[in-house]
Amino acid sequence: MKKPLLALLALVAGGGCVVAWLLHAGRILRHPTPADVVTLYGNVDIRQVELGFRVAGRLKSMQFEEGQTVSVGALMAELDPRTFQDDLQAAVADEAVQEATLEKLVAGSRPAELARGRASVEEAQAAVDNAHVELERTRRLVADGALSQSAYDSALAASKEADARLASAMDSHRLLVEGTRAEDISAQRATLAVAQARVASAQTALDDARLFAPSDGVVISRVREPGAIVAPNDVVYVLSLTRSVWVRAYVSEPLLGRLHPGMPVAVLSDSAPARPFKGHVGFISPTAEFTPKSVETPELRTDLVYRVRVIVDDADPGLRQGMPVTVQIRSGGA
Repeated sequence: MKKPLLALLALVAGGGCVVAWLLHAGRILRHPTPADVVTLYGNVDIRQVELGFRVAGRLKSMQFEEGQTVSVGALMAELDPRTFQDDLQAAVADEAVQEATLEKLVAGSRPAELARGRASVEEAQAAVDNAHVELERTRRLVADGALSQSAYDSALAASKEADARLASAMDSHRLLVEGTRAEDISAQRATLAVAQARVASAQTALDDARLFAPSDGVVISRVREPGAIVAPNDVVYVLSLTRSVWVRAYVSEPLLGRLHPGMPVAVLSDSAPARPFKGHVGFISPTAEFTPKSVETPELRTDLVYRVRVIVDDADPGLRQGMPVTVQIRSGGA
């Protein structure tokens, strides 16, 4: 009886081994082996912006505190605008003056000015005619001996003076008819362009007195307070951007050939290892570098590696910037 019982027990044990082997083989077929998975170590990329004004002034208001969420385009801070408004008004007034001057030059002489010029010419012509008559009379009297030679010389000088005044009046009238020189109009157009540029610059300075959020993010530092005098480029806020979320990881040279941009990846954090984030390989550096000390990796830190940027597609607030993460890439498929 003992031999059949032992044989039965051996058969049951052998069957159990076969079943266990089949189950193990099934798991191998269903799940990738470690050789199919490339594991990288890195950190969520810290992307922050130091915000400031392009102009100097006194801070009028600060709208956000540290830790608050900011949406793109939100007004974050504002300078006292009075100085910039005054500069803009002065520039607009100067532009109006230069524009009126240009219109005056383009329009040329007014009818009244032309009439006055013609009257001056007629007056000078009458003086010339009278001087010529007087000169002829004096010449005859001198010839008759009634007047001295000096009287004739005086009459001759007066005639020449009248001729010169007529020529001057005629030139003045011709200039009035011709209008402004083209060169003067061009110069005034350039002066007007300068005034218009000053208006645009003053308007830009007024617009720059308001600071807007360039992207969605979280305020991690509020550097100044209302009432402070700030210079151009002084930091007022430090904003941590929330989109897009990138992971900076590193791959060794032997594994480089198994990766390419666009490959799907899984990003795991220590705080939630059972909930991986989906992403894809966005960039692989073409140059090698030494492994950064901030990366926890089993390989030696003196090894040359290549930087890999992983873009997280379904990031949420649980994936904070700067935290260490593990990136798993199945080189054999998705």
